[in-house]
Amino acid sequence: MRVSSRDQNEERQRIALRQAGVEPANLYCDKQSGKDFNRPQYRKLLRRLRKDDLLCITSIDRLGRNYQEILAQWRYLTKGKGCDIVVLDMPLLDTRRGRDLMGAFLADIVLQVLSFVAENERANIRQRQAEGIAAAKARGVRFGRPRRELPENFWIAYHAWRGGEITLRQAALSCDIAQSTFHDIAKRVEAGKPPCLPDPEEE
Repeated sequence: MRVSSRDQNEERQRIALRQAGVEPANLYCDKQSGKDFNRPQYRKLLRRLRKDDLLCITSIDRLGRNYQEILAQWRYLTKGKGCDIVVLDMPLLDTRRGRDLMGAFLADIVLQVLSFVAENERANIRQRQAEGIAAAKARGVRFGRPRRELPENFWIAYHAWRGGEITLRQAALSCDIAQSTFHDIAKRVEAGKPPCLPDPEEE
């Protein structure tokens, strides 16, 4: 089983695999992108697979989304390890069937087409995400942590500092922030940008 992130639910795949006869102890699930096969649970699965074992997956994109690597892994599993593979939503992709030349030829064509589709969909997902982020930014949506509020006495300290009544160090101390942070906020003010405290990670 594979889902792209930790907040996605693999239950639909779990049910399908259990209905296909896979025992709970033989279920493996990675919660990360299918861009490659360097996934902890997949690597653990590979170590356990033996000749004549059967690997069940619900669809080819659960195996991965990289065209060349899907084909390479398929060859490694079937030729190198001598395992069978069944893709539940695509009956033609069942290495236990069609072992004659025509059956193998058809399965290979289907595998290549589906592998290409899986990678193409991954590229489309990235493109849609990029377009969505760009559109949100154009509407003024900000990403990341919200900026922290300025100290209540910032403006008093700022004007006192600019008026020469106190030093930069004194102004920063009165606001309980670092001198460099106070100066950076002041520069934002003088550049016509919204004054705000930076993220803790930026300090």
